Amino acid sequence: MKFALFSLMMNLPNAITGESWTPTQKFENVLKQAILAEELGFDAYGVGERHGEPFLSSSPAVVLTAVAARTSRIRLLTTVTVLSVLDPVRVAEDYATLDHLSGGRLEMIIGKGNDPRHYPLFGITEEEQWESLAERYALLKRLWSEEQVTWEGRYRSPLHQVTTQPRPLQRPIPVWHGSASSTLSTELAARLGEPIFSSNTFHPQAKYKALIDHYRERLAYYGHDPGRAVVGAGAGSLYIADTSEEAIRRYRPYYDSFRATASAQHNRSPFKDLEDNIANGPILAGSPDFIIEKILSYHEAYGHQVLSISVDGLTEAEQREQIERFAKEIAPVLRREIPSSVWETKVQPKPHNETVTVQSKA
Repeated sequence: MKFALFSLMMNLPNAITGESWTPTQKFENVLKQAILAEELGFDAYGVGERHGEPFLSSSPAVVLTAVAARTSRIRLLTTVTVLSVLDPVRVAEDYATLDHLSGGRLEMIIGKGNDPRHYPLFGITEEEQWESLAERYALLKRLWSEEQVTWEGRYRSPLHQVTTQPRPLQRPIPVWHGSASSTLSTELAARLGEPIFSSNTFHPQAKYKALIDHYRERLAYYGHDPGRAVVGAGAGSLYIADTSEEAIRRYRPYYDSFRATASAQHNRSPFKDLEDNIANGPILAGSPDFIIEKILSYHEAYGHQVLSISVDGLTEAEQREQIERFAKEIAPVLRREIPSSVWETKVQPKPHNETVTVQSKA
């Protein structure tokens, strides 16, 4: 199994200390996370996209460019790029630029997003989200793979013989499809034969398993080999302690604080409390052995090769503690137990802070 650390850059007062970070301090915290993740052998670092409080992640391309400048090996993910509301020309330009500046380490996860505030902000309705996503992605693929593109559609003005610059370094830039709530996302990914990344964040395992199963079934329908399906999955927040009882005690204030946010309430989590979520949902809170067994049980259901985790909301000292414990006590076991062909190629350091990469195949 391969591992990604990610952040949605939610900036709330700490649930225990009451400490508040300025936006600058939060950006610095994200950079420290990414540097530490690379040092500890994580395979990828991801930044999500949200447009509104308490999130500061409105510009993941900019943040990941800063991460690229401070790292040399780790893959860079967008978790997710909310393509349903973005101009594909701007996306093509911004992320091709990031691809070059990172030495070809970019991997994009696209989706419609799960925060309804961005629809009126960018001029579409929530009912249009899937049609908008499919149209914009079709155009983005053409802009990255073709020159002199002529195009006409519903969600932006027509194009006539347009070649976006720069051209991507990777040919193609790997794209995953974020999957959280609808078979429309898994249908699009299956039709194109591209990988999916299950959010696996707010609901019981059965909901996400049904979407992943649908993806594999539709891969076969469209003539792709479902045995070669590539699946990633997120997880609930991470909190490791020597015993599960200690983990629950230490994590509870953070859980209660997050459940009170508008973002969490929008997702209508069905779990009645933290214990219910740990027993029946995706949160990884417990002893190392408990967390390993839980991840293995999810892998049995999903067959995923990549797992993403997050430590947002914790104090900086706790973030380091959790990332280090995961890297040292949990990741090695799962790497042995679960083979993964994702990101097998390595980024090779070059002198003078340059990097070169051989394209990795998702």
